[in-house]
Amino acid sequence: MGNPQEKKLIVVSAPSGAGKTTLVRHLLETIPDLAFSVSATTRAPRQGETSGKDYFFITETQFRAAVSSGDMLEWEEVYNGTFYGTLKSEVDRMLNSGFHVVFDVDVVGGLNIKKHFGSRALALFISPPSVEALEERLINRKTDSAEKIKQRIEKARWELDFAPEFDLVIVNNSLEKAKTEILECVTEFLNKS
Repeated sequence: MGNPQEKKLIVVSAPSGAGKTTLVRHLLETIPDLAFSVSATTRAPRQGETSGKDYFFITETQFRAAVSSGDMLEWEEVYNGTFYGTLKSEVDRMLNSGFHVVFDVDVVGGLNIKKHFGSRALALFISPPSVEALEERLINRKTDSAEKIKQRIEKARWELDFAPEFDLVIVNNSLEKAKTEILECVTEFLNKS
């Protein structure tokens, strides 16, 4: 299994709709000793989502208790009353099981994880080709109301300002090209001693 201290962390952040979940899924399907860090959230499950697999769906009270007890590696109130965060206990469990850990988290959370783990973590920012392209993707996804899309686009403009703070920016203009690029840089990072 190796020393849990030698295991590495891959942080993937992006504005909503930039393709990070698809790219993280690609990494998980391709790299055998990579485990997914399931985030906790107070939002309601979307159709087809399973607690413990997609997210840990918890109440705001449970979430605040985890923050108070120091069991949140990072957390944020992403939208008014909707919290997302990473449980330290889950990350420790995966590292102790001999896995490298990949995170699909928002920009602020991603930078906080990078700060916590330093050089053991690779922080990747997935950028849409443009804000317009992002808006088109969100509309075509048909999962959000016009108001929610407007909210996500405003947040995306703000998030794009953080891209230079990440170790690497991957522009997702072509999904196949982005998949190749993310796999190459993650493999290189994991193989580096």
